[in-house]
Amino acid sequence: MNNLIFLVPLLPLLGFLINGLGRKSLSKQLIAIIGSGSILASFVVSVLLFLQVKSSGTATIANYFNFIQVANLTIPFAFQIDQLSSLFLLIITGIGFLIHVYSASYMHEEENQHYGRYFAYLNLFVFSMLLLVMGANYVIMFIGWEGVGLCSYLLIGFWFKNDNYNYAAKKAFIMNRIGDLGFLLAVFYLINKLGTVTYVDVFANVSKLTVQDITIITALLFVGAMGKSAQLPLYTWLPDAMAGPTPVSALIHAATMVTAGIYMIARSNILYTMAPGTQGFIAVIGLATALFAATIALKQNDIKKVLAYSTVSQLGYMFLGLGVGAYTGAVFHVMTHAFFKALLFLGAGSVIHAMHHEQDIRKMGGLKKFMPITNITFLLGCLAIAGVPPFSGFFSKDEILAAAYEKNPILYYLGVAGALMTTFYMFRLYAMTFLGKFRGTHDQEHHLHESPSAITFPLIVLAILATVGGFIGIPEVFAKNSHWLEHYLAPIFAGSTALVETHAVNHSQELLMMGVVTALVLVTIVFAWNKFGKYEATTSEETGLGKILENKWYVDELYNAIIVNPLNEFSTFLKNVVEKSGIDGAVNGVGKLVNYSSRQLRLVQSGQVGAYILMMVLSMIVILFIWINDATIITFINKLF
Repeated sequence: MNNLIFLVPLLPLLGFLINGLGRKSLSKQLIAIIGSGSILASFVVSVLLFLQVKSSGTATIANYFNFIQVANLTIPFAFQIDQLSSLFLLIITGIGFLIHVYSASYMHEEENQHYGRYFAYLNLFVFSMLLLVMGANYVIMFIGWEGVGLCSYLLIGFWFKNDNYNYAAKKAFIMNRIGDLGFLLAVFYLINKLGTVTYVDVFANVSKLTVQDITIITALLFVGAMGKSAQLPLYTWLPDAMAGPTPVSALIHAATMVTAGIYMIARSNILYTMAPGTQGFIAVIGLATALFAATIALKQNDIKKVLAYSTVSQLGYMFLGLGVGAYTGAVFHVMTHAFFKALLFLGAGSVIHAMHHEQDIRKMGGLKKFMPITNITFLLGCLAIAGVPPFSGFFSKDEILAAAYEKNPILYYLGVAGALMTTFYMFRLYAMTFLGKFRGTHDQEHHLHESPSAITFPLIVLAILATVGGFIGIPEVFAKNSHWLEHYLAPIFAGSTALVETHAVNHSQELLMMGVVTALVLVTIVFAWNKFGKYEATTSEETGLGKILENKWYVDELYNAIIVNPLNEFSTFLKNVVEKSGIDGAVNGVGKLVNYSSRQLRLVQSGQVGAYILMMVLSMIVILFIWINDATIITFINKLF
């Protein structure tokens, strides 16, 4: 079975190469089969590896060759398959396959070569994420880390004729580079202190590091996670990533790029457990991001923007879990979030497809009767993200909130406030989209219909997963030893568990907390349903706080004012003054001088014999003078010095 490990990333890579090179000659049907089939085959191999890890309980490291070998430093190109990586493989390839199938229909209007280009990029995206989670050291992880950054740039700007989409792609790429610098510095710091970046060696020798060393390493790694997983203040790229095709949004938000930061910290859990200062900072940043993004989502009217800020908020909950030491809970929420967020994005895509690319929910309404499958699956996704029992989001979010309460009750109460905001804006989104009267144009209403089966099939599968996926993590309060995921991941977090003394909330209190939060969530659902279920279009603009939230707290404007615009002005100064007037001026000046000199010198060539004879005589006199006075000049110089 270990001989199959290399196939997991290789198959999507082959799909990328075949579709990329053959995009102009292959048919759309063949492109879709190759693109989707490569991910399906990778998923099958991932299932086999998962079953092997589950049965043996041990990790497997496959070394292929030495990637870097300098003096005493050896960094192998190696894959590590254990409980954590095998779980992520299932999420990436499983969700990835469904998104590929969905894309086959959603992108069918594209020209052949662009259709092939799209599937090639999508395959490369999955390959990069697989490389990230399978790597047995931080360098291989970093290669995948940069790969998903590149693919996000390519896919966000897929429709490159639109300058706004290109700007969004550049914004995502540049902002991620800020975080990636932190990751890279952490890798160099590890090499300097331990002489290795292989996980097994780093974690085995962590005792050789001082608390200061561990704090610096974990802080730098977290800077990378802040960029990749869109945490304050490096979050503004993710909502703009909606510029790409909707299936791309689903892939970025659900199964790949944005979960990379959570995976990296979960993988490095022993380092973070030994750096309580960094861990506390992560909890604060995560909670702040969860609340901040949730407030913005309350007033967004673009169906994809609501979901985008929802992702930022949910990522904040995952980091809150990591910050309070609930590593299993954070990974659990990654998985359940992959189910319901992929479902919600693909459901939004189904709506946009039916509405002829309209994304403003104020111009929708009443889609329930036209799109019954999309309606019910989207509703199930909303129930899951709201944390209504027994849907998947209830179990994973409750685990994070319970751990937050153990750490500090204030974290818990603020987390609950964020959960209630999540419930409100998601059911505002659902009600304005599917309930009430249709508010679009007559032409749109005439063409409204349910999406084809290639779109609805992934929705149904994801709806089932979003509904029952949480049962792999039933809390102890309901049944003893019922949290399968906790037991499965126990070897990964064993070192951290041994270092921390836990004080679990007693069962009666936990049940009370669950009951109160569930009741508040249900009340919020009813309130949003009644408030927006019969929404009527209005021309009045938001005022006060509503206007601030609609404009996303003006953070983008602030960044433009203090960073983007000054950099643009400085670059204009460099271009006009330094480059054109300075460097170009000097280079062009030399050219002009030579040109001018040649024009003047050519006047000597007059064609008059008398002038040539005069020049010859004068030259002879000068030469004679130099020859006669040569000895005198040399004597003079000797006396002078």
